[in-house]
Amino acid sequence: MTRPPRTRPTLEEVAARAGVGRGTASRVINGGDKVSARARQAVEEAIEELGYVPNAAARALVTRRTNTVALVIAESEERVFGEPFFAGTIRGIGTALNEADRQLVLLFAQASARRGDLEQYLTRQHVDGVLLLSLHDDDELPDRIRAHGLPVVVGGRPSGGSAVGYVDVDNVQGAELAVAHLVERGRQRIATIAGPADMVAGSSRLQGYVEGLAAADRTLDERLVARGDFGQASGEQAMHALLDRVPDLDAVFCANDLMAAGALRALSDAGRRVPEDVAVVGFEDAPIAASTTPPLTTVHQSPEDMGRAMVEMLLASSTVPAEAPAGRMLSTHLVVRATT
Repeated sequence: MTRPPRTRPTLEEVAARAGVGRGTASRVINGGDKVSARARQAVEEAIEELGYVPNAAARALVTRRTNTVALVIAESEERVFGEPFFAGTIRGIGTALNEADRQLVLLFAQASARRGDLEQYLTRQHVDGVLLLSLHDDDELPDRIRAHGLPVVVGGRPSGGSAVGYVDVDNVQGAELAVAHLVERGRQRIATIAGPADMVAGSSRLQGYVEGLAAADRTLDERLVARGDFGQASGEQAMHALLDRVPDLDAVFCANDLMAAGALRALSDAGRRVPEDVAVVGFEDAPIAASTTPPLTTVHQSPEDMGRAMVEMLLASSTVPAEAPAGRMLSTHLVVRATT
């Protein structure tokens, strides 16, 4: 004789076992007040005895919380899973959410054709808040999400006048540190491989390079400026272009470590010694920085700290989603290795 399948305990069964009304049991389960200590203890014992697990959908209707946070990244899956910055930031976000007993949903928003479906999903019926990474240009997504009544925090200072909270590293300060270091090393023709112009990190690090030159009474030579897309291949191509334009350059500041790794390969191919002929500084202090040949001097930032700070800001602003929190800047410092 086969036994009937065991049914999931209901809220009514919990209330009956505890000897309280359904409303009292519901208040205990959903963290409500106005429940006596005796009734709370009885309900908690009944939950343990019956193995009751609250229905997430029903609980969300009562508490108006899903305990889920969406991380939306405006890049391709290939780039997200191939670059250490994203891995570190996601790790920091995931750890912080786990500590806060929240779930993480990862979404990609690069393709414009998928933006409509994405915006329909990002509502209070599905998530409690949204974290955004790697926005380009004057992306309207943060403001559109906030219009749904959801709190939003952006990783990286948004361009334009978007009134959203953000966490960023001080890109300008970091680039200034890099240039000042190269000047102190006696370098005269300092080039840069800048990041994408449509990203704040790219434009801010270029700004820091220009301001670093000005602080050393150096004038900007446009021939010493090349651009990449933060990928290693683009750094290699940009370095070759710089060498063609200014063969006697003696230093280069790269806007991230992957492009610096590409630049080192191009310099090796061109027969330039590092740092004797050309000194190289990157930005990020990614794991690759310690394994390049030679090991890379770089500006340190912590993607994990950024991810944690984003979650902290989002959870703090969840009670007043209509008010955007103030932005937060994380400091940087220089890690000197063999390339300088």
